[in-house]
Amino acid sequence: MKAELSVFLITKQEEANIKTCLESIKDIADEIIVVDSNSSDKTVEIAKSFGAQIYFKDFFSFTEQKNFALSKVTKPWALNLDADEYLTPKLAAEIKKLLTSAVKENGFYLKRSSVFLGRKMKYSGMAKELCLRLVKTSAAKYEGGRVHETLKVEGQTAALENCFMHNTYTSIKQYFDKFNNYTSLAALTMAEKGKKFNPVQLLRQPFEFIKIYFFRLGFLDGLQGFLWALFSSFYPVVKYAKLWDIKRNK
Repeated sequence: MKAELSVFLITKQEEANIKTCLESIKDIADEIIVVDSNSSDKTVEIAKSFGAQIYFKDFFSFTEQKNFALSKVTKPWALNLDADEYLTPKLAAEIKKLLTSAVKENGFYLKRSSVFLGRKMKYSGMAKELCLRLVKTSAAKYEGGRVHETLKVEGQTAALENCFMHNTYTSIKQYFDKFNNYTSLAALTMAEKGKKFNPVQLLRQPFEFIKIYFFRLGFLDGLQGFLWALFSSFYPVVKYAKLWDIKRNK
């Protein structure tokens, strides 16, 4: 007997991505939960065409938003995807087979393979990242701040063999739109937790670049590898600069 599976997503302005995502899970999902943050495009319309249950919630944090989505799941197993992610046919088949067998684990890590500016990244720390995404609903919850939430599960975990795809950023403008939002949310989280500003953090950029471009072999990903290393290395610098700005304005 197959254990039933719910797939849940949080969305905002995802009409360009969500159809591919939902197409990839339609044969394994017994329930689709979409929590939308007031999209004005066709995100909700497309989700409804796949039979998704739609909930609306103003966005405060990724942790809160995903816990809210998880709370709407009624099936014993839950799979979380972002709207710009999708399962490969091999992974969908692997999950389908898994749910027809007896398992002792409460969670499974999935391998994520990313596409950045049109290139499938084979290095740069973006190939086959392990992400905890498939969990027993009753044993799972999200922890974290406004951004970079972490899915936690009680009990044993294991990893599946096949990958899912992440179509990360299709343009540099899109990257920096999210970059600005994410660094602001990260700075707010640190401020709320009483994190102190340390000027030394502003000197991390060269070390982050070296780590991604050389140690993680980003140079083998061509120009996209260079840009990913360069852009990513500014993330902690800007995050801490915004923390300083928040405290200065207080």
